[in-house]
Amino acid sequence: MNASLQDRHAPATRCFGCGPANDKGLRIKSFPEGDEVVCTWTAEPHHEAFSGVLNGGNIGTLFDCHCNWTAAHFLMQRDGLSSPPCTVTAEFAVALKRPTPSTRPVHLRAHVVESGPDRATVEATLTSGDKVTATCRGTFVAVREGHPAFHRW
Repeated sequence: MNASLQDRHAPATRCFGCGPANDKGLRIKSFPEGDEVVCTWTAEPHHEAFSGVLNGGNIGTLFDCHCNWTAAHFLMQRDGLSSPPCTVTAEFAVALKRPTPSTRPVHLRAHVVESGPDRATVEATLTSGDKVTATCRGTFVAVREGHPAFHRW
């Protein structure tokens, strides 16, 4: 697959973290790679907490969107769907292990560790260079018609 999950399945979405149509967003690109979903992202100076260090809120957004897409991709593959179900974040927790440099690309790797009929729990790491700078664990749920986020992306 040459296109990212976002570009392939939700090119018009405006989500701040992953929306291809949001010119002011982070515009992450997530790609399946075996049992994982990976992303490389490069910060700009306005993403910093202070000079040379990525803001923790942006780290949370990177994880939230990347893990959500990991869950959606997993559910799509598991259930043999032609497109991913619309998933939303039920809960997620981020551990900031060390400052994340903003002066070079960061790499996210995520995989599903548990799943149910309509949900997946995902664990992920954020690395810079060869060091893990943050980790995340979250649960993402496929929503049905009537939910405010249904088919918003």
